[in-house]
Formats: sequence, C-alpha cells, structure tokens
Amino acid sequence: MFIIMVILFGDREAAMIVKGRVWRFGDDVDTDAIIPARYLNTSDPAELAKHVMEDADKNFATKVRKGDILSAGKNFGCGSSREHAPIAIKAAGIQAVIAKSFARIFYRNSFNIGLAIFESMDASEKIGEGDVVEIDADNGIIKNITKGEQYTAKPIPLFMQELIREGGLIEWTKKKVRGEVA
Repeated sequence: MFIIMVILFGDREAAMIVKGRVWRFGDDVDTDAIIPARYLNTSDPAELAKHVMEDADKNFATKVRKGDILSAGKNFGCGSSREHAPIAIKAAGIQAVIAKSFARIFYRNSFNIGLAIFESMDASEKIGEGDVVEIDADNGIIKNITKGEQYTAKPIPLFMQELIREGGLIEWTKKKVRGEVA
C-alpha cells in the first residue's frame, strides 16, 4: 500500500497525507543497524536499499514494500552522521518513519533527502507491526486504521513538507533556481 496525498486549498497545499503498513523496531536504532558500514563503499541508493536494516532484521529488505512506514522507539538514527541511512530507508520504498525521538543529524539528513519523519511518543508505543496508519503531516495527526486509534505528532512545517514533496533539498534547490517553486 502506498499513498501520499497532497490536498489543495486555493493557492496553498494544505496537508500531506501518508498512509501505509508499519514495521516496528526498538530504541537506539543506530545508523550501522540501518545501513551497515560494510556497504558504504557505494552511494547508489538502489544498492543501499538491498541492505537496509540488515543488521536488525537480515530479511527486512526482501519483506519491505513501497509505501511502508517504520516505527521505532527513542533516538532513532543515532551513531554516525552518514546520510546513507535515510537514503537507504527511502530507496527501499519506506515513505515515513515514526519514532519517539530522532538523533539530530539523522533528523536533518532525512529532510534533506526528502524522507518524512514524525516524532510521537504515543504512536511509537502503541502502533504494532503490520498496523496500517495514516499520517496528516500538516496537523500532526497519526491515525491507526487497524486499531481505530489516533495519536499526535509534531506537525511538519510547510517548508519541510515542500522539501519532502520535491524529493529533498537538492531537488528543491534545482527547482527553485529554475523558478518552479515559490
């Protein structure tokens, strides 16, 4: 299941809605678990995707599907500052990560490459593996469709949503220079 919707209201893109199936991980998932250092001899996103989360779940890359969502505990993306980690996640088709908290450099790298991330204490504790969730990025609402529950997350500012929609900071900058984004 893969859904990213942008709802238009007049001249303003009002809400980015993300919906998908969830994979669960615990606290302190570091960048070595996300993409092991032995695979950092390439920066090819497709190659990195083949090994995403390999040290946490050796078969994860074969199970994950485009549009899936990760949910984790606190301090997701800790460890080294490599941007390969969010690139591997995004290239594997994962459209968003929900966690109690993120390591600061992972947080920034995620937006820079266009990966949506959401901080939510309740959601990260209550969402189960395989649950289907719908996330309203603008309003910070996470709906667990499977369980019929709703949680709050820190809303993503509109500019950061724009970075995600455009594929990251580099793609946004290219479009900005060409006059394709405001």
